[in-house]
Amino acid sequence: MLSFANPEFVANPYPQLAELRKLGKPVWHEETGMFLAARYKDANAVLRNRSLGRIFSPRTPETEWETFNYLHADSILDSEPPKHTRLRSLVMKAFNPKRIEELRPNIERITNQLLHRIEDKLQSYGTFDLIADYAEPLPVMVIAELLGFPEADEHLLRPWSQAIVKMYEPSPTEEQKADARKASNEFAAYVHSLMVERQKNPGVDLISELAIVEEQGEKLSAHELIATCVLLLNAGHEASVNGFGNGLVAALGNEEQWSKLTSNIDGMTETAVDEFLRFDAPLHLFERTATEEVEIGGVAIKPGQKIAALLGSANRDEEIFERADELDLSRSPNPHIGFGAGIHFCIGAPLARQEMQISLPALLHRFPRLELADKPIRRPTFVLRGYEKVMVRA
Repeated sequence: MLSFANPEFVANPYPQLAELRKLGKPVWHEETGMFLAARYKDANAVLRNRSLGRIFSPRTPETEWETFNYLHADSILDSEPPKHTRLRSLVMKAFNPKRIEELRPNIERITNQLLHRIEDKLQSYGTFDLIADYAEPLPVMVIAELLGFPEADEHLLRPWSQAIVKMYEPSPTEEQKADARKASNEFAAYVHSLMVERQKNPGVDLISELAIVEEQGEKLSAHELIATCVLLLNAGHEASVNGFGNGLVAALGNEEQWSKLTSNIDGMTETAVDEFLRFDAPLHLFERTATEEVEIGGVAIKPGQKIAALLGSANRDEEIFERADELDLSRSPNPHIGFGAGIHFCIGAPLARQEMQISLPALLHRFPRLELADKPIRRPTFVLRGYEKVMVRA
């Protein structure tokens, strides 16, 4: 059975995931203590079945993990109806499609700002890092501006986020656990201070709106507001950074597809972004817990047992996608589940799509001769799959 900690598997999980799909049903995985749903049909069912809950298991001792625990237990991602319904309804009053579309000029401005910096870097060094100089700062700057974080503090956000999300990988080290606790405490305290300030002096930012939003007499508690802001940053930029980086590296390594894209940038942007998310998924595993006995793909999942939707595997399922292991930047239709499905479909998906659909053509119009300058360096993680460093020249 495959091991999520095996460096060879992490480097390229797709051949072993294909073997897992051939078994034709979810299988028990001893290493993680859960069933794995590798086929599209099964993974999709895991995401949509109401008898499978996203149930957060608090870490103990609870006093030590208090902040980390509430950042998850009080978030949309780790709650189920009726709490999930209430939280999502309140958050969507402030973070809705209209609000996201209004961010377009800001995203375009930040994109151009980053591209100007890159031009300066190219003149000095001849190369730049696609991740650190472009894919990573863009969504962080967008969400920071959306939440009303002071620009001088933006540098704090990505390290906090990266420390917290390392806990989603199998078997984090004691050092990573300590870093996650510290980041959770600092991040929550920071958002709380902004929340208190905005309650006294409201602005036009999302924290101000979340602090006053109300539905049928319900409001967000302090913990729920803080957890929502932390989730928006953590989930809201991980998908964008990794989806953009993974997809662009794949495209740069495929001469035929790269040529098609660069000769029709604006016409292919929309399908290219979806194929980026399908071909090398930024999130590979999303776990659920059975609240009552449920059958997935002919396998009985008993109450309390966990089953994970393997999103990256599902997006390579040959029964759903023609030439599933081939990159096709004009693929349509493309019913990938990179953003999840059902009630846990990512609320930040429209923002992530908008960021990528603006930043991809802007980059390629500015640097049409973009090419890899060195071998890209992957992050040594499976659940959140992405690159640490992608040096390119233009």
